Amino acid sequence: MDNTPSSAPVQKHFVLDTNVLLHDPQSMFCFQEHVVWIPIEVLEELDKFKPENTTRGANAREVHRRLNERFPNAAAMREGVVLPSGGRIQVCINPAVQFERGAWQATAQSVRFTTARALFPDFSRTDNRILATAAHLADSQPGQTILVTKDLNLQLKARSLGLEAQDYRTDRVEDDNDIRRAQRRTGDEDYESLVISGNRLQAFASEGHIFLPDLKGKYQPNQFLLLRSEDAPDHRVPARHKQGGFFNILHRDHVTIQGGRSLQALNLGQRFLLDALYDPQITLVTVYGKAGTGKTLLTVGAALEQVQGGDFEKMLITRVIMPTGKDIGFLPGSKEEKMQPWLQPAYDALEHLLARPRKPDQFESKKASSRKSGGRSVAPVAGGVKQVRPYEPLLQSGLLEVEAITHIRGRSLPRSIFIVDEAQQLTPHEAKTLVTRMGKGSKMVLIGDLGQIDNPYVDAHTNGLVYTRNKLQGQEFMAHVNLFKGERSHMAEVAANLM
Repeated sequence: MDNTPSSAPVQKHFVLDTNVLLHDPQSMFCFQEHVVWIPIEVLEELDKFKPENTTRGANAREVHRRLNERFPNAAAMREGVVLPSGGRIQVCINPAVQFERGAWQATAQSVRFTTARALFPDFSRTDNRILATAAHLADSQPGQTILVTKDLNLQLKARSLGLEAQDYRTDRVEDDNDIRRAQRRTGDEDYESLVISGNRLQAFASEGHIFLPDLKGKYQPNQFLLLRSEDAPDHRVPARHKQGGFFNILHRDHVTIQGGRSLQALNLGQRFLLDALYDPQITLVTVYGKAGTGKTLLTVGAALEQVQGGDFEKMLITRVIMPTGKDIGFLPGSKEEKMQPWLQPAYDALEHLLARPRKPDQFESKKASSRKSGGRSVAPVAGGVKQVRPYEPLLQSGLLEVEAITHIRGRSLPRSIFIVDEAQQLTPHEAKTLVTRMGKGSKMVLIGDLGQIDNPYVDAHTNGLVYTRNKLQGQEFMAHVNLFKGERSHMAEVAANLM
């Protein structure tokens, strides 16, 4: 038997695509003792994004700063730099692909490059040159070479050449039961239950709290569940586990807007959400819910009522913008006007909450009045009457502020309640940027639908909403709510489940 000690494991070589660095500028430092290669083409691609006044542009600039710190001179760029983790970071200029006589040429003769020339001959495409760089490193470096990209098609192309390819996994949430539950197409509510004796349940319902010492460590702080009677399983009381085996009854199940409407929670999930939104000790709430579950309406309503009551100085609303064309900087008008197409669901919620219910006789005459029209203030303008939306005075007074995520960097937001709609489109880096803006006395609510992700660089396991929930669950200031049951309409609920 050979008793000689085994040698150190051979380093792996990870080749990073541009989209990985744009997703997480710190990704180059997350591969422990292995070697990280950045193709020179990636620097060229980053250069295209750095002028953008977007999170993507900010990430590109941060990558440039980090690389400039690591490569202060030509020698460091040529030889690579050792990282504190024991790994290395190097920029690769691929000698096997050259631009000659006005065209790109692949000069290597290995089996892998011969296949690449046959399958992907257009080396004017940056993706193909990055693929060729990974192939060159696989041919020339000892140990395994792995292309890391969030581009699924590039992963497939790499595997066709016999190269290993994978997604960036550092910020991936692998086994989260709530992710699977949130993606189920069903209207059935699915909440954890705890069975206790009928006497203890009766005492809990009357006293509003209970201590169950045997359950220390079993439930997360601020976890919502149902307490059920062992004698009568249908007898149940919604509860929130504070921490250490202490359970409290829910304290809020409605929204009341001054000069507007009142809303009542229509199902168990909505009761859980309102309890979290109104508790001043909970300063971060994450919500998973499909279309029509009421997540935006209830969140906006609870925030507005608390601003009206002086619990917060203002309400901020933003929505993650995933445009198919140019970003909002190219749209005309003020920031509020630029954001309006994206924030229309929140504006619709505010309009519904602030509009007084009309009396039946108001429907008989729809003529505009210079004083009131359908419960809305109006102002005369040339050629007719301009309708003033109920939420516009809130914008003018500063109680309501519309913000673009790209403009939030560097701000500090004290005594504010900040709603981030469509948070499933966030990257983990963007989510961290938002959460760290919250000042003293502030509250943040991240809401989203894990079944509607348009950002090509995140999925149900890697987006900023699930990342925030996963990293901060267990903190006493944080609560999470799943909404399962749609309340918009029967048709909307059936469509959300079947289509």
